[in-house]
Amino acid sequence: MAIEKYRGRIIDAHNHPDWHGHNLDRFLANMDHHGIARAWLFSWVCPADELEQSFNAALPFDVLGATDGPIPFSRCLSYIERAPERFVLGYAPDPRTVGAIDRMKAAINIYGARLCGEVKVRMMYDNPDAIALYRFCGEQGVPVTVHIDYPIPMASSYPRANYWYGGGIEAFERALQQCPDTTFLGHAPGFWAHISGDEKFATEYYPAGKVEPGGKLPKMLRTYPNLNCDISAGSGHNALGRDPEFGRAFMLEFQDRILYARDYFDGRHQDLLEQFDLPEDVLEKVLFGNAERLVPDLVPKEVIA
Repeated sequence: MAIEKYRGRIIDAHNHPDWHGHNLDRFLANMDHHGIARAWLFSWVCPADELEQSFNAALPFDVLGATDGPIPFSRCLSYIERAPERFVLGYAPDPRTVGAIDRMKAAINIYGARLCGEVKVRMMYDNPDAIALYRFCGEQGVPVTVHIDYPIPMASSYPRANYWYGGGIEAFERALQQCPDTTFLGHAPGFWAHISGDEKFATEYYPAGKVEPGGKLPKMLRTYPNLNCDISAGSGHNALGRDPEFGRAFMLEFQDRILYARDYFDGRHQDLLEQFDLPEDVLEKVLFGNAERLVPDLVPKEVIA
């Protein structure tokens, strides 16, 4: 297996503390099992009524409804304090709240946050307050990871008929245009569905079938050098695996912009990369090289004035 030789060097560029039943000990054991050296650890901050109810089962009871949750920064910090060599600290305030940039600045200055993530709120991602936060992160060399979902109807209309985040790919593209000095990573169904030129992004979380030409995502990657993508969760896995021939070609073309990530605790993304039989230098970039380039393992930045 090609990936076996990289055990102990792999970086998971998207995960969360206390996620899907994994406390710190289980998290570390799982990382060791899959040969992962470090994980980017993200908070998730949004109002309680913006939390998709299906995620309740993935979250620990004591943080449900937390004012700085549903995945509080304090839990990320707890992991970093106990296993600093295994995690890279991330935090993303709700950009709409007063003092969001001050809290991001404190996370960087006081606690050494190196990432802004995961931004996952019911807000257009080119909201002026969000643009200000992204530009601040760009000034500090802190990559921003965003989650995009479309308002696809759910089986039940209670408490919400749908759970959308970000306002679609066009709002995200406008943010890319306004923040050329900020490094972004796209993620989730509403991002990855645009690998294809069809219209399934508006009706299906995980579109199946051959990728149609003219997808918005490849066009954006060719246009905006500050755009990267993490392959985490079912959305990234589905997008790359639904049409393996296209998926491999996509990986080769954008090899400098794709990061291995999971947002979970299984090995399906490694299995998919094995199936692609990528050149060794490409596989190294995806598994850890691109993450190391975006977040160099250096002495933390000087305190911001």
